[in-house]
Amino acid sequence: MRRASSLGLVPDSLEAVRREVIACALCPRLVRYREQVAREKKREFRRDTYWGRPVPGFGDPGARFVAVGLAPAAHGSNRTGRVFTGDRSAAFLVRAFHGAGFANQPSSLHRGDGLRYTDLYLTAAVRCAPPDNRPTPEERANCAPFLERELRLLPEVRAILALGGVAWDAVRDIAPRVYGGGRSSVPFAHGVCVPLGPGRPLLWASYHPSPQNTNTGKLTLTMLVELLERIRSSYEPATGRGGRQA
Repeated sequence: MRRASSLGLVPDSLEAVRREVIACALCPRLVRYREQVAREKKREFRRDTYWGRPVPGFGDPGARFVAVGLAPAAHGSNRTGRVFTGDRSAAFLVRAFHGAGFANQPSSLHRGDGLRYTDLYLTAAVRCAPPDNRPTPEERANCAPFLERELRLLPEVRAILALGGVAWDAVRDIAPRVYGGGRSSVPFAHGVCVPLGPGRPLLWASYHPSPQNTNTGKLTLTMLVELLERIRSSYEPATGRGGRQA
């Protein structure tokens, strides 16, 4: 894939996407909110220097598995600068990734904590923390090209997991442009699996690992680990593959 630059067409890369995500200021409401949160902070993190910018994807550039979340949490990724890092959703999700063999450790606290993903790339439908965790349709559309480019730049992908309904819709919208075929009409439900076409990735769905779901038992650690193991077995009946860290 190539992209335009002042010097003409140049090869695209995950690093280029990362830089462009971090520099993005397309959505005035999200810019105001992420920066306000970073200034005012949460009492618990009052001594922290907040990231306060859009959050790029993170993981193995040779991944066969991509997980897509909703957006950065105001005091999670918006504080730490790494997707699903530093909040309760992240704590739950990374424990599950570790339990299923995708993460080298069971915690995700800050950017320098040594976390590595193997065969997994983790990203989001929206890259800035939205008020009340509710991005507008326009904000979602502004972020869609970043996810589309990431999927194009991850040619080994065999499975995509949408964490929640917003991510499910984002991937269904983008998939035809990346992989061809039509937009799936299958509604979101935990554990649903949709083939995107012959030789194309499988799209899976999970409840989002938010405290609203995990504290009520709607999504348990066992449920998510079992789903992750099903996803892995869909493309790799026998485990055992190294990975590279982005």
